[in-house]
Amino acid sequence: MNIVICGAGEVGRHSAEVLSPAGHNITLIDQDPKRLAEIDEAMDIRSLVGNGTQADVLLEAGTSKADLFIGATNIDEINLLAASIATAVGCERSIARVHHSAYYEAKGLNYADHLGIDHLVCPEFTTAQAIAATLRSPGSHAVENFAKGAIEMQSITVSENAKAAGVALKDLKLPASTLVAAVERSDDAFLPVADTKVMAGDIVTLIGESKTFEKTIKLFKPEAGGRLKVMVMGGSTQGVWLCRELRNRNFAVRLFVQRVHRAQELAEKLPWVTLINGDVINSDILLDERVDQVDAFVACTDDEETNILAAARAKSMGAKSAIAVLQRPTYLHLIGHIGLDHAFSPRSTAVNEIERLLSGESVRQLAPLAEGIADVYEIRVPSLAKKVIGIPLKDVEFPARTIIAAISRGETVFVPGADDTIKPGDMVVVIAPSECGRELKKIFGG
Repeated sequence: MNIVICGAGEVGRHSAEVLSPAGHNITLIDQDPKRLAEIDEAMDIRSLVGNGTQADVLLEAGTSKADLFIGATNIDEINLLAASIATAVGCERSIARVHHSAYYEAKGLNYADHLGIDHLVCPEFTTAQAIAATLRSPGSHAVENFAKGAIEMQSITVSENAKAAGVALKDLKLPASTLVAAVERSDDAFLPVADTKVMAGDIVTLIGESKTFEKTIKLFKPEAGGRLKVMVMGGSTQGVWLCRELRNRNFAVRLFVQRVHRAQELAEKLPWVTLINGDVINSDILLDERVDQVDAFVACTDDEETNILAAARAKSMGAKSAIAVLQRPTYLHLIGHIGLDHAFSPRSTAVNEIERLLSGESVRQLAPLAEGIADVYEIRVPSLAKKVIGIPLKDVEFPARTIIAAISRGETVFVPGADDTIKPGDMVVVIAPSECGRELKKIFGG
């Protein structure tokens, strides 16, 4: 596959590092010849010095015959314009990386549709989702998000005093948008049925609407939840996305911003957050704000060395959990040694999403469920999937032991019943035995 990438920064370079060994022909465009020279020495790709928003440069890069164009600079407007021009000159598919919610959430205008771009990728949004899920469920064995965060999957251990312990699932008053997808008991793992009784010590996997998860988890782990105290460091785009993800999530959030002007700006944008203007590294501000009493400290400035130092300092001063946002893998091996609990990489998140979009498949196999008894699939239903569209689920010939766990349709997420139907464009979460992937692709592939 011929791929043109505009921008040789962290995301653009990492995209080339991942996609080139996979056998794709990569052309990398950037206006910095020194940066391209360094990449040329490290990778077997074609580089081109130029402005990716100029059609003649894109044509010279071979964009008119390319299979994919990726706008990956640090400036949203450049990425949007470059990806739009790439589509106009004949590129088969285009992706633009964006940072800001105005573009990604299509506020006032669907920018992707208007500019002829196939996909917008926002690594800060996806990273914020992952961090928020980790903070919401510190005792979870695994956390996954689907359908842009609307659907969530978590595996948790059932407590001794849980309301759900010893109760058959059919008698358990779960929110309508949640179900128990799997149960692990001792050395056994199985897919439950209506008469299954969950026992204390079981590990249950829950799937459903993210908004209802806190209520659901308390049925199995009553000590979970409560208002958590979180400190976020950094007035970066990543910090803003994270604060937005923590809104109305039973979090008390304090955001540290070093520049006065930026702190004032964010105080207006994020009224549910307590803004603190100060330097976390070179002052006693963490002591003054009682960092020893917080449940989590998240460092997400634009400088990863600062993030590591700040998170390590917060952890050493008593924070229960310390998280750092990193771009490069250089420091990942240090995380455990210096006491940090988690590290998240927007760069890796962006490339993972690009790889998924690159596959072009409507059926995406995710992590195995409950030690391999089944797999979780995320399926975007194409308009040609005539074997499932408009047909009651009870009449669709799915593989044996297949569960339609959740459907995301527009702004609505629900666990479907036997009489519900699937529509084109739905995002469907399916649980099925591992060997059924090919059969699901036939059913949903059109």
